Formats: sequence, structure tokens, C-alpha cells
Amino acid sequence: MRLSKLSKSLVLTGLLAIAAAASAQKTQLLVYTALETDQLKAYQEGFNKSYPDIELKWVRDSTGVITAKLLAEKANPQADAVMGVAASSLALMDKQGMLIAYAPLNLDAIMSQYRDKKQPPAWFGMDVWGATVCFNTVEAQKKNIPKPQSWQDLTKPVYKGQIVMPNPASSGTGYFDVVAWLTLFGDKEGKGGGWKFMDGLHDNIAQYTHSGSKPCVLAGNGEFVVGISFEYRANTIKAKGGPIDLVFPKEGLGWDLEAFAIHKGTKKLDAAKKLADWASSKDAMLLYGKNFAITAQPGVAAPLANVPKDYEARLVKLDFNYAAEQRERILKEWTARYDGKTEKR
Repeated sequence: MRLSKLSKSLVLTGLLAIAAAASAQKTQLLVYTALETDQLKAYQEGFNKSYPDIELKWVRDSTGVITAKLLAEKANPQADAVMGVAASSLALMDKQGMLIAYAPLNLDAIMSQYRDKKQPPAWFGMDVWGATVCFNTVEAQKKNIPKPQSWQDLTKPVYKGQIVMPNPASSGTGYFDVVAWLTLFGDKEGKGGGWKFMDGLHDNIAQYTHSGSKPCVLAGNGEFVVGISFEYRANTIKAKGGPIDLVFPKEGLGWDLEAFAIHKGTKKLDAAKKLADWASSKDAMLLYGKNFAITAQPGVAAPLANVPKDYEARLVKLDFNYAAEQRERILKEWTARYDGKTEKR
């Protein structure tokens, strides 16, 4: 039997009403993140396979911007959860009483060095992201510039005007670079070897960017020979045919954890706990392992092309409390010395 136009209209209206009702019944979680934009879809789809009744609303920016936003909103919190933001930033928020401690279902599977030491933890790690130098082989050959092997190599005159790196005030990648150099070469309130190294590096810097990815993108495009970035973006650019080599400086690599925490301002704690449970699960770790060489659960990530097998052993010894407690001082000193070469927003 054929339906009349009126009947069809009523059926359509009914279906739309059902769909709207189903959507209205979903719990919406506001999640602040510094995850790469091209990673969000896979993570959201993975989560919704387990929890289709929870809708994730992302607020995404670079680590420094997200950290500053969360701190600025401390008195009037907006976020329900924080996912894929540096553990050093979450350690800082924990010290300011901004997080809800929670032991997710899969906590025992996460390595102790990749989670908050308290029980229950205020935050836990998802994966490690670490420093990588993107070196444009084509432009280097044209300019007769050698491939660097160490951080100290980058202070040599041959690299003048050929290096881009992230601003640590806006980029988590930039901040873990600075923390690593201070750890490797010395701090001493602005007078240590780490600052002397950065003075020499600054002489060769063409631009500080607001993104940890952008230096590698610029190097891949041939705009500069050297981009100080991180392994995920370097690998994706090389996989697409970018004329870059990945360099892992021999002194050691800066790094941080992409980490998860429940924000104290949430009014949707049950849903936020479900996201925490999923974010700590093996299913989630398998997704993280497609992008990064080290996941917080061991033995999950498959080897990544262009990343050395001993990558984890090359990471500097990172003190999350130092990175959190000294953040304001370090960024103030860095900004006073070097901010003049930062790109305009």
C-alpha cells in the first residue's frame, strides 16, 4: 500500500523526533585536549564503540594554550575531562586542587613510571611523545649543511637562520625540550649550561612557532632545513613522501606523557569515569600505539618506522614535579631571553 504525502510527512517527522530524542538522551562530555586533530576521530570512534551513549565535545589547542585556559578557568571550571594533555601540566593542576583522583579499571596494566604515584592517581599516562629533529635532506644538500647528530651541533654557525622550534609557553613539545636541556646541561636559575646552550641555539633560530607540529611541517616543506618537533608528526610527514630524515640527538631526548585526568569541575562524574576507563584500556592503547612508539601499557605498541628500537632508553630522566613546580619560572626566563623571534598569532 502506498503512503500518502501526509503519511510520509508524519513518518518522517516521527523518525526525526526519535533521532532528536536519542541525541538528547546522550550525555555530553566537554573534553579539553592537545591531541593532534588528525587523531581525534579514531579515538572518539573507539570510545563510542564501548560507550555509544556518551558524546565527546572537544576543545582543542596546543598544550600551553590548553594549560593556560584551564588555569584561567580554575574559579569557574568548564571542562569535564582533560585528555591528551602533558602530564607535567596535569601535575601542576593537581597541585592546585583542580583534578579528581580516580583509579580507572585498567590502572594496574599501566607502568608505574607513566602514572601519578598517589593512590588513587590524579592522572595517568596514555603514551609518550618525544623530541625528534626533522632534517630536510634536499635543502641541506643545496645549502651544503650537514646532518646534526647532537643538540650541541645545532649551535654551530652553519645552521644560522635554518632552525625552527616550538615556543615552550604555547607548546608542550617546546616545553619538554627546554626541560630536557636544563636537565642535561644544567639550570642554576638562568645561569646554568642549559641556558648557555639555548643562547647559542637562539642565535641560529629563524622562528619559534606556537605548535609542536609546525617546525616539522616547515622543514618538510623546505622552508627551513631543521625543525625541532616530535616523532608522530615527523613520521607522518616522512610517510607522505616528505624529504626529511628523523634525527634523535645523542645527548638524550626530551619527552612528556599524553595523559588523562578528570576535572574537578565536572557535573558528569560517572560519564567522565567511563572515559577514563576506556582511555586506560588495551583497546585505547592499541590506537595510541599506531601513532607513538611507547604506550603507558607495555608491549602494546608495534615498532614504528624511522624510530630506533632503543628509543625509550634515549629519553632523559624526567621529574614531573620539577617540570610542574618550575614551569612559571622557566617560562618567564625563556620569554625574557628569546620571545622576540616568536611567530605572530
